[in-house]
Amino acid sequence: MSTAVTKTIKSLNQAESMFDLRRALSSEFFPEWRTNLPTLTPGEEASLDRIKTSYLHNSAEGPLSESTINLLLISPLLYLSGLCDPPFKLRGEAPVEIAVEEAGQILSGRIDALLLQERLWLVLTESKQTKLSFSVAIPQALTYMMGSPNEQEPLFGLVTNGDGFLFIKLVRQPQPVYGLSDDFSLFRQSQNELYSVLKILKHIGQLVTYS
Repeated sequence: MSTAVTKTIKSLNQAESMFDLRRALSSEFFPEWRTNLPTLTPGEEASLDRIKTSYLHNSAEGPLSESTINLLLISPLLYLSGLCDPPFKLRGEAPVEIAVEEAGQILSGRIDALLLQERLWLVLTESKQTKLSFSVAIPQALTYMMGSPNEQEPLFGLVTNGDGFLFIKLVRQPQPVYGLSDDFSLFRQSQNELYSVLKILKHIGQLVTYS
C-alpha cells in the first residue's frame, strides 16, 4: 500500500533523511539559474507585465487555489518559454510512485505539471496555495523528482506558491545532491521578477535540448 507524499513529507529534514539527500553548498553546483540567460523581447516583457498585473489583481482578496495559480501563472509561462512545443511534451496531474527501499515504503502523488523530453524530466511544477510556504513545497518537489526513472541526467524543478518562484536542481548519482536558486517574488516593486523566471525556464530548456 502506498502513502501520499503530501501526508508523509512535511519538512526538508524528512526528505533529506529519507533519500539521503544533501544540499550543495557551492554556488558552482547550480549555475543554470544565474549565467548565460537569454534576452527577452519587448513583446515577452509586455506579456509578463500583464501576467503579473492580472495575478496581483486576482489574489488581492486572499489566497488562490492551485488550479487558479496554474491558469494565471504556470500555463502562460510554459507557453512563453517554448516548453509546450517539440521536443517537449506536457503532462498535467501526472501520477508518480517513489519506492523508498530502506523504509520499505511506497510514496505516491500527482505532479501539477510534468514536462518530458524523451526520458528526461525537465521541469516539475509543484504549485502550492499562497498560504503555504516554500518549506512545504520544496521537500515534496524533491520527493517527486527522486521518482524519476532517469538517474543519470540532472533534473530541474520549479516550485511556486503563487507569490514567488524558486528553482531546484537535483543530481542523483553517485550521491543525491540538490541546489536551490534565489526566490523570485511578484511583490518586489523594483522589477518584474517574472522576467528572470522566464529567462531561466528558457535556458534550462535550451540546455537539455542541445546537450
